Amino acid sequence: MPAFATYPSLEGKSVLVTGGAGGIGALTVEAFAAQGANVAFLDRDDEASRAVAQKTGAQFALCDLRDIPATQAAIETLAGKVGAFTVLANNAARDDRHNWADVTPDYWDERMDTNLRHMFFAIQAVAPGMIAAGGGSIINLGSNSWWEAGGGFPAYATAKAAVHGLTRTMARDLGDHRIRVNTVVPGWIMTDRQKELWATPEALEAHRQRQCLPDLIDPVYVARMVLFLASDDAAMCSANNYMVEAGSI
Repeated sequence: MPAFATYPSLEGKSVLVTGGAGGIGALTVEAFAAQGANVAFLDRDDEASRAVAQKTGAQFALCDLRDIPATQAAIETLAGKVGAFTVLANNAARDDRHNWADVTPDYWDERMDTNLRHMFFAIQAVAPGMIAAGGGSIINLGSNSWWEAGGGFPAYATAKAAVHGLTRTMARDLGDHRIRVNTVVPGWIMTDRQKELWATPEALEAHRQRQCLPDLIDPVYVARMVLFLASDDAAMCSANNYMVEAGSI
């Protein structure tokens, strides 16, 4: 592994990660914990959450992020344990495949609940604490799937495209309080889920041809970009996209 940077400004910061029990989220929790941050995360997977908490020392709350009152209550509970959050990584999402012809209104709404709506309400829950602290950093996880005009998941791609609008409008609304809001845009990241469901040899080789760099992308590199944007090194970065996609768009 590369010799990664240490960010002294992250030590002691209170950090919340949504969807922190697996994939990019779990590595993000681990990366913040290694920086000495006070990390908490939300997830609905009890067994995986306990494993991440045991490994990292992070606090967690079990929560279905589609349930907004429960999500905001869980955020309040965790803030009582680790302090008011000055970093939020809005990570949770699911890129389930679906055929456009089969999508119902109920399925569409559920995909928005899963991939978009909770991001705004997590921001709403943590922003007052950030305002009181004099600043903060919010990092929303987008996707380059819609930049690439990827097919097979129209509701997911629409939700992820909307993340960019959420980032830019909240960066404006919160900027006077020195709260920065940015989007990290992953390419095809080789999480266990991707490897199990979709990373066939043929698909991987076709994707390599679309990237400028020849290597497949480990999820740790997304976590490292999140760390940078949370740190004081990124103090003048807001309302922008930060790509981790090996030059594939």
